[in-house]
Amino acid sequence: MTLKISVCIATYRRNERLALVLADLAQQTLPPVEVVVVDNHADGIAREVVALARAQAPYPIHYDIQPERNISLTRNRTVALATAGDWLAFIDDDERAPLDWLAQLANATQQLGADAVLAPVIPLVPETAPAWIRRGHFYDFPRLPTGAVVPLNRMRFGNVIIRGTPLRAEPGPFDASFGLAAGEDGDLLVRLVRNGARVVWCDEAIVTEPVEASRLSLRWLVMRALGGGQEFARKSMTGQYGPVTLTRRLRLLGQSIAQLIIASVLTVLTLPLGRHHAAHWLTRASANYGKLSILWGSRYREYA
Repeated sequence: MTLKISVCIATYRRNERLALVLADLAQQTLPPVEVVVVDNHADGIAREVVALARAQAPYPIHYDIQPERNISLTRNRTVALATAGDWLAFIDDDERAPLDWLAQLANATQQLGADAVLAPVIPLVPETAPAWIRRGHFYDFPRLPTGAVVPLNRMRFGNVIIRGTPLRAEPGPFDASFGLAAGEDGDLLVRLVRNGARVVWCDEAIVTEPVEASRLSLRWLVMRALGGGQEFARKSMTGQYGPVTLTRRLRLLGQSIAQLIIASVLTVLTLPLGRHHAAHWLTRASANYGKLSILWGSRYREYA
């Protein structure tokens, strides 16, 4: 059975890369039934890019503007406009999709009996990046064997297909309170799992993502780790990873303090072995500091 798939793209100030991914979608061996692009720039700067792609696409491309700066609201608008597909696939505006991307995702949903399928996003670090960054593999995301159930703390978008019925039944479906911070994607997927959805991994449905120059810095890596730590603690404290008890809270506090101290010490000790080793432990320290910072209400807003 051929799946009817709507592809959703939230975009913000990446017109050149958006044009490339729209061109990739037009060449898929399994074409989508529609593509939805929602622009999070109030001036609608992606309108012309979408118009050019629409003239060459063998399916409808819908375009809308979400003027308030908020990734959750932008993604919510893509879901609202994606009415033709029984399944919704999400790809970022800076990614590239091989010809069989959608076919691989569709096959995985049927072969693996899944309600959602996550797949790899392979970072492409430019040759011009500092040597310590190229050695460090800082942008890699853990991969799983095809068919493995995705752990709750590894839920993310960027390359995912979801059955439309449970997705549209979720409030939002993306939580607008995550709109200027990372984590709205994992929050939604965890809620789907809590409501009975089966989320599995397909390691063959690969997309690639060129790492932007603005992200090739120690500061970006440290701040991204801090945000990730805050996201983990926030979800732990709200019961998304299991019942919230005093014991679990104290364990999270104690582990975060201990891991912060250990990672800080190792940052110094490993520096003579190479900057990439020290940077690894510094990001680990930042992530654990992020977990603790939730206690006094700190929030890193990556998209602010």
